[in-house]
Amino acid sequence: MTSLPPDESTPNDPERLEARRMTAAALFETGVHQAEVARRLGVSHQTVSRWHARWREGGREALVAGTIGRRPRLTAAQLAEIRAALDRPPSELGFDGCNWTVRSARELITQVSGVAYHPSQVWRILRQFGATGAPRRSRSRRDDSASGNGRQP
Repeated sequence: MTSLPPDESTPNDPERLEARRMTAAALFETGVHQAEVARRLGVSHQTVSRWHARWREGGREALVAGTIGRRPRLTAAQLAEIRAALDRPPSELGFDGCNWTVRSARELITQVSGVAYHPSQVWRILRQFGATGAPRRSRSRRDDSASGNGRQP
């Protein structure tokens, strides 16, 4: 994946999104109606409504990047503990096999943190730690042709 120069940022670039929210705050401060803010900024009325509610409660500071979005479910300490465990062979920790799978990593994450993730999110966490390759599926999830039972490809 190629990175873009700063002036050609992606639509979801955090600085660009924050600048748009600050523009909305300036418009709110001058009394511009929410519908007009949505039209000028090219965003939905629902988005402007959420921004306006946050602005009303906490001013511009409530719209600063880092205050918007879902909080992580895992703490930095939990992520570090999970990373350290994933650096060890699964068999040392009571899991089957010599390689980590998404399923075994998911079980590990749940044991360490008490948080149960969907396999797609587990794969995101593994990629964050530098994992490469395709996530492995359990034997029961592979198609029948892989085990020689059933359909022909």
